[in-house]
Parts: sequence; C-alpha cells; structure tokens
Amino acid sequence: MARATAQESDMEMASPIVTPATTRVGDMQYRVLGSTGERVSIVGLGGSHIGKVKDEQMAIRIMRTAVDRGLTFMDNCWDYNDGQSELRMGKALRDGYRDRVFLMTKIDGRTREAAAAQIDESLRRLQTDRVDLMQFHEVIRLEDPDRIFASGGAVEAMVAAQKAGKIRYIGFTGHKDPYVHLRMLGAAATYGLRMDTVQMPLNVMDAHFRSFQHEVLPVLVKDQIGVLGMKSIGSHFILDSKVVKPVECLHYAMNLPTSTVITGIDSMEILEQALNAARDFAPMSDEQVRALLERTRQAALSGKYERFKVSNLFDGTAEHPEWLG
Repeated sequence: MARATAQESDMEMASPIVTPATTRVGDMQYRVLGSTGERVSIVGLGGSHIGKVKDEQMAIRIMRTAVDRGLTFMDNCWDYNDGQSELRMGKALRDGYRDRVFLMTKIDGRTREAAAAQIDESLRRLQTDRVDLMQFHEVIRLEDPDRIFASGGAVEAMVAAQKAGKIRYIGFTGHKDPYVHLRMLGAAATYGLRMDTVQMPLNVMDAHFRSFQHEVLPVLVKDQIGVLGMKSIGSHFILDSKVVKPVECLHYAMNLPTSTVITGIDSMEILEQALNAARDFAPMSDEQVRALLERTRQAALSGKYERFKVSNLFDGTAEHPEWLG
C-alpha cells in the first residue's frame, strides 16, 4: 500500500472532529467545561490584550460590555503588563460583575513560596477572595513539570490554595511544544492531581506543525479535561499569512472540542468581531475543514506564523526567569 502524503495525513487526522454541544442564550453560545459541570461562553476575553488598552476606562468598558453581551470566561495572569491586566479586571468586575463571570488567572512560580505569593497577589489585584480557575502558566520547558511537582514545588501551593477556598479548579497552560504538555499531564497523574483544564494553541496553522490538536487534544477529550483554546489568531501573525480571515480562525478553533476559545480583545471593534463569531458559529462540515486546512497548509509547515512555538517572543518567563522562583 502506498504511503499517504503529508497533506492526506493532515486531512485524515483532522476529519474525526466531534464539535461539542452548545446551548444558546440570546446571541451567545455556551459549553460545559470538561468534567467540572461549569458552563462557559464559547469565546473568552484574553487578559494580556486588555492590559494594553491605552485608556483604562475604555478597557473597563470593553470588559463590562462583553459580560453584558453574554461573554462569561475571563482570562488573566499574574505577570500580564506588570499586574495592570489583573488590576483593571478587578475594577471591571466590581458592582456585581464578578458573580457573572468564570474568572481564571495564572501564576508563574515553580516553587511553593513563589507560587503562594503570586496566588495571593492575584487575588488582591482582582479584588476577590477566590478565582474559579488558577493555572500554572507557561509550561514550556521540559523541566517545568519536574519543578512544579517536586518536593517544595508550586503544586503544593496550588493544592493548599484550593483547600483554603482561594481557587476552585486547577489547570495549566503552555504554547511551545505538545510533548511538554504530555509530560505535564503525566507528572500530574503520577502526583495524583487531576487537571481540570489545559490551555494550548489551537488554530489553522497548528493542525500542520508541532500540533497540539493532533498530539494533546485527543488525550484531553478522552479524560474529559476542559480544553481552553488560545492563539487562534496568534496576535496578528496568523493573519499576516494572508490566507485566512479572523472569523475563519475563530470558527476553526470553536469547531474543535474546545470549551472556550480565548482571544485578545483591545478595542470595541475587536470585541464585536469576537461576539459576532460566537453568535454565528455553527459546526463546520468535514469538507469545510478540509478546504481550510488545505488552504493554510503550505503557510503553516515551517512554523513561521506560529511565533510562540519557534521563538521566545511570547515567553515572558524567558525574559524574566526570576518570576519562576
């Protein structure tokens, strides 16, 4: 039998996608987050970009408008914009907005001491006594799982915070290599910790290059771990390829077994783009998926447009190793 071509293999691997069921309320659609039973909007607001909006009041307006329009998933991180992202989100979630969202943030610390300090600082900035989800951030190095789960490692602070009621669910994020994600899942299982969520790049380029979709996603679906898609547009880089439009990027990620697709929002225009994508999403046919992957394949093969995989451009902890502790 002749060996399948790389393109044929991509098509075969992409075709057995089962898009999760959604419930619609108004213009927003919602999915269940893994085995947690929580219901979250299929699009989430990214904390990094909201901290870059020049006018803080506009950033608050964007976040509150998003919630008023049905978006419930809020992403953030202890290190985003020197803490400004969390501070702004904390202000935006006053006046009853906190109880209307599923609030997630992340910490960089790899030691118990560093992680515990970052967890408490995040809570203070966000003006809350608990977050719905806390994730180990930037699990991008082969040694990160070893450090997190070592004696005196960050997992001890995370579990202690969960027992104290400061956090409800635990997960991790990373954007570099699917093998690191698999190592992290293996280390968690050995430790005896079940991850509630995993955040990773899922986009039209990832399907062809160092693919989280092909290597990690099936494991998460099998184990009913909540899938948080990120880098669907990859800042502007995936659009720089000139072969795909923003709505196609968002719809492709929503078509995967994602609970929510987190996207950077730094203006009312981009917020409208995200909300419209959530409103208009319908499961894609196999033919639609194949056509989109065929169109993006050549641009994707070198990783040129997934800069987060092939460079340190998105690696905050590479520039600031002291954040790891």
